[in-house]
Amino acid sequence: MVQKLTHPIAKTLINRMRDKNTDAVQFRSCIAELSKILLLEAFKEIEMETKSIQTWQGTHDFEFINDKSIMFIPIMRAGMPMLDSLITLFPDAISGFLAMKRDEMTHKAVLYYDRVPDCEGKTVVLLDPMVATGGSLCDALDVIKAKGPKRILSLNLIGAPEGLSVVEERHPDVPVYIAQIDLHLNDNKFIIPGIGDAGDRAYNTPE
Repeated sequence: MVQKLTHPIAKTLINRMRDKNTDAVQFRSCIAELSKILLLEAFKEIEMETKSIQTWQGTHDFEFINDKSIMFIPIMRAGMPMLDSLITLFPDAISGFLAMKRDEMTHKAVLYYDRVPDCEGKTVVLLDPMVATGGSLCDALDVIKAKGPKRILSLNLIGAPEGLSVVEERHPDVPVYIAQIDLHLNDNKFIIPGIGDAGDRAYNTPE
């Protein structure tokens, strides 16, 4: 269920993010644009509903995606620029929030904030820039599934094969849309070559 982007624009944006000279504003801009490209791919077959609107030639019926059927859930902090980008497309969409921190000793994710409302009947779009070991993404999916969504889609910018395999094994029903799959994880479970810590780079947080 892992679907990787192959478009040259997506590759260019990822490689700009790899550059250590890319500042925080540019870094967040790359995240924002990649998020929209990923959503375009993920929503290719989403249901639409007919809505009557006033046009310059009178009232007509047209098809729209229902904003209120969508819930965006970023994994904080790094997922926040993804959310900021996508709610410009769907301003009436609902947002939930999950915060996880990596334990540097065990390399496992620790959930410390859950502000996800009831998901019943919603198309949930999980926003997590990086998939390293896959632990935080899998744990987030466990939390969301317990809240009864109609479906879940995962949008990710960059990942390692090891982590993506874990996600596919634990959550084979969740489509994963990702911009770049890198080579592997190193001994410290960082993505190689990767983009560094996405949250730190997006918000100028010192290492």
